[in-house]
Amino acid sequence: MCTVCGCGEGEVRIEGGEHAHVREDGTVFRHVHGEGAHDHGKAPVVGRFHEHPHTHADGSTHAHAHVHAGEHGHTHETAEAGAPAALHYGLGPAAAHAPGLSQERMVQIETDILGKNNALAEINRNHFAAHGVFAINLVSSPGSGKTTLLVKTLERLAGELPAAVIEGDQQTSVDAERIRATGVPAIQVNTGKGCHLDASMVGQAFERLPLAAGGLLLIENVGNLVCPADFDLGEAHKVVILSVTEGEDKPLKYPNMFRAADLMIVTKVDLLPHLSFDLPACLAHARRVNPRLEILQLAATTGEGLDAWLAWLRAGCGAARARAHTHGH
Repeated sequence: MCTVCGCGEGEVRIEGGEHAHVREDGTVFRHVHGEGAHDHGKAPVVGRFHEHPHTHADGSTHAHAHVHAGEHGHTHETAEAGAPAALHYGLGPAAAHAPGLSQERMVQIETDILGKNNALAEINRNHFAAHGVFAINLVSSPGSGKTTLLVKTLERLAGELPAAVIEGDQQTSVDAERIRATGVPAIQVNTGKGCHLDASMVGQAFERLPLAAGGLLLIENVGNLVCPADFDLGEAHKVVILSVTEGEDKPLKYPNMFRAADLMIVTKVDLLPHLSFDLPACLAHARRVNPRLEILQLAATTGEGLDAWLAWLRAGCGAARARAHTHGH
């Protein structure tokens, strides 16, 4: 089990015939069917140790660093009058809890794992940069509208920018098939019991994608507002997507994700007249967590606000191509 996010032992499958059995110690057994090839080696089951600050109503924050080696939660003393005190299992140095492991051991394991993932992410980043590829990592809760937004985006950019998509889900190739229906190449990565993509998965998937230099790489991560915040894939930006059918307090409940992102897209805004979603409060919460966060509002199904999103992508692709041209000389 991953000591950071709790991912269990499972199977990672990347379209193309190969699958990898990931064990608790990070050992990966890869099998390429039909070729007789077997790769028995170490690959990262990535994680990260991260702090958990508490955000107050006035915007100030403070962090706790209590060590809890036993299998119990920390009782926070700021519960409302008459309410049971909350239990916090993420306040130690490892910012996580795993039965049978001390905080010190978890920090050691997570630091080693993070180092391996970051090294692979840097390889990805350098490869993208050398080819002028603008890579973004789309993260959100399940059902926020990521795939619908991608489909509409690719339809609007057809013939203008070369593009490719890496689709992350625990099972099925449904989303990759939706993308391929637009004429854009897509590869499905099934994470099995894993709840996020890592740099190794992205690197292997990218090798199989036909994407011309100067193109746009869209990585749709597994629906999860926790773990993907901490995993560097080599992307230029994390883009967090929040739909108005969710709660406006999501940025406060999942601050690490909104703090890690450079852009937040509020989707399904065409539904606002039918919902009690407090949009101004949502934007205020997001900016409290991350004052530098860019924010766009759109409705993929109606096209409202889509032009601003496309302009952001075009600017990113142009900058990536310019940097690659400069470095190439």
